[in-house]
Amino acid sequence: MECSFNGTLLISVLPPLLVTEFVLGLLTNGLALWIFCYHQRPWKSSTVLLFNLAVADFLLNLVLPLRASYYGSETVWLFGKHLCNICLFMLAMNRSGSTFFLMAIAVDRYMRVVHPHHPINSLSVGKAMLGALGLWLVPITMTAHILTLQHNTTSCESFMIPIDPQSIISWHKFTFLFSFYMPLFVILYCTFHIAGQLRRRQLTHQAKFRKALYFIIGVVVLFIICFLPSNVTLVLIWIKTVAGTHRCDALEHLNNAFYITISLTYLNSVLDPLVYYFSSPVFKNICRKALRLPQTGISESAERKARESGSQSLSRL
Repeated sequence: MECSFNGTLLISVLPPLLVTEFVLGLLTNGLALWIFCYHQRPWKSSTVLLFNLAVADFLLNLVLPLRASYYGSETVWLFGKHLCNICLFMLAMNRSGSTFFLMAIAVDRYMRVVHPHHPINSLSVGKAMLGALGLWLVPITMTAHILTLQHNTTSCESFMIPIDPQSIISWHKFTFLFSFYMPLFVILYCTFHIAGQLRRRQLTHQAKFRKALYFIIGVVVLFIICFLPSNVTLVLIWIKTVAGTHRCDALEHLNNAFYITISLTYLNSVLDPLVYYFSSPVFKNICRKALRLPQTGISESAERKARESGSQSLSRL
């Protein structure tokens, strides 16, 4: 048996939040994909990771209007059970995909700074694409069960609070937590070792290496801000349920907090393009050029030279 809540707070808060995330995410990730596809030349192995992160974010944004409609209709799903499961699958799969590609980007920076002569740093674009395909299989496999979920005639939820504490742990909740804590551990590991390596080699004063450090710190901050609140809330729900809180009304505030914070995870798809923007003068100037803004910090000839040499900020660091 599962708790049922009236969702009054969610009905008022989530539709405008989801619509805002959809509009901003579609614009920023659409622009990022356009730059990657038509202006970022030549590609390197790390460019493949950034491109796939943008794809994951873009695909997630496509289904946000359906969730906004769901809450705008007072949690009544209007599009059939099959589209419900597809929507939930797309949200879960691309949310996990985003965390895994952020992890892969952190590992890529770690290898280039801490182990600069490792053969993996010379990986071809083709092999990097195969690696990205393999990485996609992880979140797809972890979240494929969502396509078989059963719902009543009006609801469309993948997270429900069970009254029975024996039912609190499910594969879906496990994969949700795993796809945050495992990448977080790896990203923090990479960050500490990059910082330590640069200090030992006394390279923190060099702009190129300092930029690599700032980049990875930015990834950590972005990751924690977007994904930590929902994971902490889910753990608190689990603790209260296991501790014997079987009354649904006692869990309603945590339930509301969870759904609001899980909607904030989609903010990651809006903020990820800022990682691309501030990690590369080339990407920044292509973006500013596309938006007809003044160029900064790099002339057109220098931009062309950097692009011909492989967009060093995106690909070598």
